Amino acid sequence: MAVSDRAKQAIRERVWTRLEAAGVVVPGVAGYIPAFDGADRAAARLAALPVWRSAQVVKAVPDQAQQPVRERALEGGKLVYMAASRLAADKPFYLLDPHALPVPAAEAAEHRVAARIAPAVDLSEMRPIDLIVVGSVAVNDRGARLGKGAGYADLEVGLLVEAGLLSERTVIATTVHELQVLEDDLPEMAHDFRVDVIVTPRRVIWCGSPRRPAGIDWSILRPERIAAIPVLARRAGT
Repeated sequence: MAVSDRAKQAIRERVWTRLEAAGVVVPGVAGYIPAFDGADRAAARLAALPVWRSAQVVKAVPDQAQQPVRERALEGGKLVYMAASRLAADKPFYLLDPHALPVPAAEAAEHRVAARIAPAVDLSEMRPIDLIVVGSVAVNDRGARLGKGAGYADLEVGLLVEAGLLSERTVIATTVHELQVLEDDLPEMAHDFRVDVIVTPRRVIWCGSPRRPAGIDWSILRPERIAAIPVLARRAGT
């Protein structure tokens, strides 16, 4: 594990421990994007923002912490894209059309249900994204974030950039517990993106200048990982 990876993991471990000690997550969140107390309030605060109200197409992660966000998006008539688990499907995103759901929005927002009922789509079939909502383990007010360490959020953003589905108008948000917002400088790599806005159950934090990757950073991807993700394997010609 590289020095930066060890530094990132140490911060994740500290945040997971802090959340469990405060009793705002269920025990055993280490290794995951934590589903936190107040996630519904954070989603409501996000939904009150003008960037939310103007967004017609939302790309949201499948983590439980962001389930209230997906539910509000569908109830608000927004088109929602959600990544397939580990991007392992031939078509790596699910399309949740609020006007064509076979179940109520609250049920469709649950990631296992969404994976069962929603059609899968490839990047070429997707509409440009107005708002991306990601999960985080830790963030700071400059917009730097740490996920759980698997790197799928970075891959998803890189893929969307390469496909021309992100523009300078696309906003990236994260919903987290207040205890996940740190004052620390967080380790960052060239392929890491920054969020534009952080929403907790208590407040909204607008961050600095946007930072987006130019696309996929192939130099950090091992051959076995490329082979395990069909959309990457196609691009790599494997």
